[in-house]
Amino acid sequence: MRTTEAEAFDLIIIGSGSGNSIPDYLQGWNIALVERAVFGGTCINRGCIPSKMFVLPADVALSAQHGERLGVDTRFEGANFAAIRDRVFGRIDPIVASGRDYRAIGTPNVTYIEGTAMFVEQKVLDVEGRRITAPNILIAAGARPVIPPIPGLVEVGFHTSDSIMRLPDLPPRLGIIGGGFIAVEMAHVFSSLGSDVTLINRSDAVLRGFDDDIRTRFTAALGERVDLQLGHVPTRIERVAEGIKITCAGAETVVDELLVATGREPNSDLLDVDAAGIECHHHGTIAVDDTMATNVPGIWAVGDVANNYQLKHLANAEANVAFWNMAHSDDLRHQSYKAVPSAVFSNPQIATVGLTEAEAQAAGRAFRVGMRDYSGTAYGWAMEDTVGFAKMLVDTETDQIIGAHILGAQAATLIQPIIQAMELDTPATDVARRVFYIHPALTEVVENALLDAIE
Repeated sequence: MRTTEAEAFDLIIIGSGSGNSIPDYLQGWNIALVERAVFGGTCINRGCIPSKMFVLPADVALSAQHGERLGVDTRFEGANFAAIRDRVFGRIDPIVASGRDYRAIGTPNVTYIEGTAMFVEQKVLDVEGRRITAPNILIAAGARPVIPPIPGLVEVGFHTSDSIMRLPDLPPRLGIIGGGFIAVEMAHVFSSLGSDVTLINRSDAVLRGFDDDIRTRFTAALGERVDLQLGHVPTRIERVAEGIKITCAGAETVVDELLVATGREPNSDLLDVDAAGIECHHHGTIAVDDTMATNVPGIWAVGDVANNYQLKHLANAEANVAFWNMAHSDDLRHQSYKAVPSAVFSNPQIATVGLTEAEAQAAGRAFRVGMRDYSGTAYGWAMEDTVGFAKMLVDTETDQIIGAHILGAQAATLIQPIIQAMELDTPATDVARRVFYIHPALTEVVENALLDAIE
């Protein structure tokens, strides 16, 4: 079919996650919004938001199991998993349905189309038989779980992050394959609520790519609550009378449910981007510059389909840049990646930004490391914290913070001033010495780690 025969729009958006954040200045554009799965994308349906809503009761349950440390008689007597699940999705599902209805019915300049979009020409897409075209196309199609080729896995049946939080009941025994964000967060959730959790990971520690000090201390802490089988991968999975049997390095583990959390892959292949001449990296992410433009003029890409961070806050920022640039070609904005932070909402919590110590060494940077334990601050000492710490990397030539890594309570909040300092090029000495840190508060661990790095 020729391009002229396709239904014409001013803009086609593929994906209703961050791609749904359509700015007001595009109200005059005729827009097609295409979604292949559930409206709203990963974050609200099966990612950031529901998982953190599960983490909160898990934190409460875990805290109740350790009240004796503070002289408080608290006990954990079980969890009503169905009530927890229904609290989460009883809120999320109506919001998602309402959002879909708003785009499908209540936004005059937006045509909502359900189905999988595939390129057939450079600016022409086929959505299950419906041809559409536009001079501007935003690809915000996200990513999906990777399914490893383990013998028996597909036949047995398993869960991914798409389905694990919607289980009907708390499984007595949960197996997890993987060691990244999703794996350790779900290990915390289910073990805290009462499941016996076995986590199998090919590396000798979880959270590959994180700073080595974070990995080492976190893996040890997680191993106190979860059966960690590290350094190998399952060789066989099969259904037996007792449940799901996982064979790994000669040992056998039987579980009731199995979560596969071995990473996520970009959805670029589902779009047949080759038909449009769009360049991709070897791992499948679409190649973009810092204006979020692809190699094809008028085609933009953001979020998990275009970067390896897989972070909602970055995807939102990239979408804002892409929308602005397609409407303001004479005033382009550029996305900064100087200080992209991330957090793992397991227990203990983790937050990180910038270079790890190993990355700084490999880059030949001249730097100093500052480390302070939570227990070295008044509030950390009061909390009886024996695990948490903050680690700061400061370039000795520029006095710039080049990396920060925090393990412990409120880590995702404590790291925020460091993110700001890195993005705004505030010298480490100023951050450490020219502002007040409330005493006694956990922020003192950041102050002390910075002082350790600059003194």
